[in-house]
Amino acid sequence: MSAAVNVLVIGVGPHTRLNHLPALAAAQDAGLAGTVTGVDLPHAAACAVEYGTPCPPRRMPVIPVQPFPASRRALPDAVRRVLEDVVGRERIGAVVVATEPSVHLPYALWAMERGLPVLLDKPLTVHPGASTDPAAAQAIADDFDTLLGAYRTARRRHPKMVVSVLSQRRWHPAFRRVRELIAEVAEATNCPVSSVQSSHGDGQWRLPDELVDLSYHGFDRGYGKAAHSGYHHFDTVPWWLAAGERPGKEIDEIEVHAACTRPTDVLAQLTVADHARLLPSFASRNPYTEQDLHDLTAGHGEVDVFLNVAYRNRGRVMALGNHSLAHTTFSQRGPLPPAAGGLYKGNGRIGQEIHIVQQGPFQVLHLQVLQTLHGDDEGIDPRAVGGADHIELHVFRNNQMRSDWQRHRTLTFADLIQGSGDGTVLPTQRSARTCAVTEFLAHLNGLIPRSELASDLADHRRPARLMAGAYLSMARRAANDGRPTAPVVLDFHRAVSPAERSLTALGAPR
Repeated sequence: MSAAVNVLVIGVGPHTRLNHLPALAAAQDAGLAGTVTGVDLPHAAACAVEYGTPCPPRRMPVIPVQPFPASRRALPDAVRRVLEDVVGRERIGAVVVATEPSVHLPYALWAMERGLPVLLDKPLTVHPGASTDPAAAQAIADDFDTLLGAYRTARRRHPKMVVSVLSQRRWHPAFRRVRELIAEVAEATNCPVSSVQSSHGDGQWRLPDELVDLSYHGFDRGYGKAAHSGYHHFDTVPWWLAAGERPGKEIDEIEVHAACTRPTDVLAQLTVADHARLLPSFASRNPYTEQDLHDLTAGHGEVDVFLNVAYRNRGRVMALGNHSLAHTTFSQRGPLPPAAGGLYKGNGRIGQEIHIVQQGPFQVLHLQVLQTLHGDDEGIDPRAVGGADHIELHVFRNNQMRSDWQRHRTLTFADLIQGSGDGTVLPTQRSARTCAVTEFLAHLNGLIPRSELASDLADHRRPARLMAGAYLSMARRAANDGRPTAPVVLDFHRAVSPAERSLTALGAPR
């Protein structure tokens, strides 16, 4: 076993503090991670960050770096010098890239050039104006090719190099079970997935003045839902579809049509005057007129986006997809002021999602996450419908075709738990994120072979293409004054086929 790996965390915002740092603390306790050092912009680096349990919490030093334009594809020399100094001084062995995603690319390229393994947060990359500028949207697809090329080069120079993408549903027991069930029926029937209906709601009630005053989820940078929690669906759906692909039925092309709402649409759904009536204190707080808000949010990105996708093989539709990604959904926000730390969590934000996966006449899977927020004293079962940890998978199979198939069965939270003891993985996003961090560090410590990594960068060409297709469709419509345009058509080949998942597939020696 290798020595514990010292980790550099680039980007220590609310997302990192809630998700990455607790997992790194657990990895330290398990002897997988050594020291943890942060890097962020000067305002975030003003003091050390406390993280982990038990009390007293650990303290992570945060080194300041200066901001740079998102258009840069390489780090400025000044930022590079700071990072090189930290790597040498702290003997860094791995990097977590968890910055605002518009600057993922230069940080990831630097780490690969330096020979440092990377845990890259989702999405891989995004560009300002992606939902309104077709060139910025197309760059999302091009960025993957740049990343993969750098990965191939790094693997040739450093055979132990690995880039893992933290898209945590690949580790989530319920989402993995769906994939296993798809593969099982495909093997028995030669039938791929024929349609997928997926929806995800963030439960965000964002007040009109907060559209301007609080920078969150990139609306003010010209992108939004699709570049954040939307990436989980861009990753999960192709990952599921791949489990059902059969020889001659592989997906090689997608056709994408997107429709989205932007802040101006949200302001029409629930106006400034509506907010003033609903929240008596809002009028005295809000300095903006309706026209001010329309002018100030004119270049903002998507709030909600619905996609219709045809997944094709040689021109024939193998599967149809409807993917509904929304911020504007059921919320439990009440108080007027946003919670400390902005809108990332709190303010009644609660996620709900539903997936319906049809596999021809043989199987349909209904995965439901129907959660609400509640206090421990309210007597609500957190694992039941409406609980904070609800999840349920319904499996329907054509038992007239095979007598060993059950007509219907329900898998609850308890049924979906994987492992036992210290290896227990709960069917929650929290547990899945911890798995992602643990697997990455366990591989670097020689405990898990490369072949067992769940989310290698080379497996993410399809989600990158689907995300690019969504933004191209939105951007082309925006460039056409909001009028419908022809659907976007992109090739959908994998970067690496299942048979090529060896070191030589990326140009590294065995």
